[in-house]
Amino acid sequence: MVKDTRAMDRPTALVPRHYVAVGHGPEDVVADAHGRVLTGLADGRILRLDGLADPVSVRAEPIAETGGRPLGLELLPDGDLLVCDAERGLLRVDTGDGTVRLLADSVAGERLRFCSNAVSLSDGSVYFTVSSRHHPLEHWIGDIVEHTGTGRLLRLAPGADTPEVVLDGLQFANGLAAGDDESFLVVAETGARRLIRHRLTGPGAGRSEPFAENLPGMPDNLWRGGPDGPVWVALAGPRVPPLDLLHRGTPAVRRAAARVAVRAPFRPTGTIAVMAFDDDGRVVHHLARRHSGYRMVTSVCEAGGHLVLGSLWEPGVAVCEPPSPT
Repeated sequence: MVKDTRAMDRPTALVPRHYVAVGHGPEDVVADAHGRVLTGLADGRILRLDGLADPVSVRAEPIAETGGRPLGLELLPDGDLLVCDAERGLLRVDTGDGTVRLLADSVAGERLRFCSNAVSLSDGSVYFTVSSRHHPLEHWIGDIVEHTGTGRLLRLAPGADTPEVVLDGLQFANGLAAGDDESFLVVAETGARRLIRHRLTGPGAGRSEPFAENLPGMPDNLWRGGPDGPVWVALAGPRVPPLDLLHRGTPAVRRAAARVAVRAPFRPTGTIAVMAFDDDGRVVHHLARRHSGYRMVTSVCEAGGHLVLGSLWEPGVAVCEPPSPT
């Protein structure tokens, strides 16, 4: 079942509890089994945050440094961490001693540009996204404006040292989450304001289809706390109608607009939102806040009875009230 989110009810309030400064750009946040939150910063550090319920006693423990710019994170069953580094590629971090190992930095002879998000399946395979083949992270807005459609979904097979291309032509491929039975992946296309379902097993294996379309904002990181939980989606920014119109223009017009966009000052709007979906694409939660002091929410996870938000823009994480039970 695929839901067009234009028809959903009005969102409920996203209520902040407190803010915790940790360093610039905690782009992705993921929770471990102990309620601690891991995040990567613009300076390359990976932090483990404990005690977020009390902003006075939060402990921020550096556990590794990638030497690049960590974005999407994925905890592995053995406690290690997959890291999509926008500069270095796909990494594996030992959360005990901080050792960083490079898993992949190219595909089909082409160096990975803008590695974004990853998910690991029980068979040991790793799927990960590359947002753009044209624009690096610092020019991310150029890809959104140009609408290049050069995002990819890649797969690194168990024991392999070279990934394969699973899907090509995606509009700024971003967050990833697996279905509860691992029969499909949910992939965020930030530039198209939609989530797609890519089937891994069953009669439709290898095919992709819409999962949730016409989102009220641009989906970024996805997070799922367990097979029984929903797929959480952070909306990095609201829908921009002039951008929708520009995307229908010619490639030359979009390229010219992108050149202007990467040079222009950027400030996110004060409207933030997160959503959660079940495996049929139905909306479970939709929370939003206007005139927020915390901007550009690029990730969300549940930890210790809170919703924790991360941001490419902010120098810290926001701790919010959890949604009401459905």
